[in-house]
Parts: sequence; structure tokens; C-alpha cells
Amino acid sequence: MGGSVSAVSSNGVYSFTKPNRDSVTLLAGLGVEGDVHSGVTVKHRSRVKQDPTQPNLRQVHLIHEELFEEVRAAGFEVTAGQLGENVTTRGIDLHALPVGTLLRLGTEAVVEVTGLRNPCAQIDDFQKGLLKQVVRQDANGRPQFRAGIMSVVLSGGTVRPGDSITVELPAGPHRPLERV
Repeated sequence: MGGSVSAVSSNGVYSFTKPNRDSVTLLAGLGVEGDVHSGVTVKHRSRVKQDPTQPNLRQVHLIHEELFEEVRAAGFEVTAGQLGENVTTRGIDLHALPVGTLLRLGTEAVVEVTGLRNPCAQIDDFQKGLLKQVVRQDANGRPQFRAGIMSVVLSGGTVRPGDSITVELPAGPHRPLERV
């Protein structure tokens, strides 16, 4: 099971969107080199406000490019990096992966999936009504968060658009993704 990297993005300052890059360098235990969310402890402002000593389980944010096509059909225009992700993927159902899945990005980098991105009101600030597109309810009325997944960097390396992604599922039983 695998896919590919469509785009890579990073930003050294707090901003909802992240500019696309030719490449990003992942640093083991930290995240994307030069990205504002890189670090051992949590860097997302809402999380820092709660407890700045929490471990950073949100070092690398991944979104599947297919989401952009889906929201485009609903009248929204979203491209790589605009929802704040670091790695835009193609060909992998990221939300179906269990906690602990390893993603090999290119030839060197390995990230471990930690959970779901917690979609926030900034998504509606970016485009009014978009939040409803990325948070839906399942048949039982439970929310489904579809704004990407979060991960930590186990092995560093350079990641570029076009790189392959190899998926390695953890030994079972598998734990479904929850918000981190």
C-alpha cells in the first residue's frame, strides 16, 4: 500500500497557510526544519495555552490531495498548503490509517501517525462554510474529522513532490485515529 507526495509546505511564522516548497527537511523528533510547529514540545498556540510542556504529537501535518477535489465539487477552491499542511499526499486514505502507522516519505524520512488534525474555526475564516466540508457526521451522528492527520518524525530526511510514500501498518489490534 502506498502513494506519493504531491506537495510540501512550511512556514517559519504563524500563519494559517503554508507556502509550497521545492523540498522540506524532516528532523527526527522535531518536525519540519524551519517550520513554526517544529519542536519537541507542542507549538500549536491553542495547545501551548493549555500546557506548553505537552509532547509535540503534531510535528508533521499531512492532508490527502483528494480532499481538495472533493471540496472543489462543493464550490470551494483549496490547494496544497492552504490548510496548513506540511505534506500533501495522493493515493492514500490517510484517515483510515491506525495510530502507529509508519509512512516512509521518499528514501530517508519516516513519520509515525499520531492522530487526526483537530479542525478549528480558522478553516471558516479561510473560506466561509469550509469547516462543514471537513467535519461531517457519520451514520451514528459522530463527527468525522477530515482535515488531515498528524505525525511525529522518527527518521529525518528530505521530502520532495513526486517522492513515493510507503505505508507500514502497526501490529494489531489497530487503534483508530483520534484528535491530537
